Amino acid sequence: MKKHSCEYRVYYEDTDAGGIMYHGRYINWCERARGEYIRDLGLNFTDLYEKDGLMFVVRHLEVDYFKPAKLDQLLRIESSLKEMKNSSFIMNQSIFCQDSMLFSMTVTIVGVDSVGKPVRMPEHIRNIILKDQE
Repeated sequence: MKKHSCEYRVYYEDTDAGGIMYHGRYINWCERARGEYIRDLGLNFTDLYEKDGLMFVVRHLEVDYFKPAKLDQLLRIESSLKEMKNSSFIMNQSIFCQDSMLFSMTVTIVGVDSVGKPVRMPEHIRNIILKDQE
């Protein structure tokens, strides 16, 4: 399974008064990392909507927090495709500080149309995502 990776640094705005990263930021950063994953595949969210009528929405999250992220730490977010279905895909995402895993998440993403109805993933998009896993 191929992994996509990107990095973010913890700033004051990400933390509480004790310099510990707020729990919601982990999910925000995983969202950013999924966006970068999609862009690195050569896909563009605007084009997906305008040309294919497709938007991606989160259907389900399962998260585990292991250790706190702290002010000034450089974190690495790794994302990988777990499973591709007809109208959705499942990804595993983890956040690391150096080699220590701080957070892990499994997220189900569903392709929907402009009114929010699940739609079958267009074949050319499925092929792009699956080809990256080879």
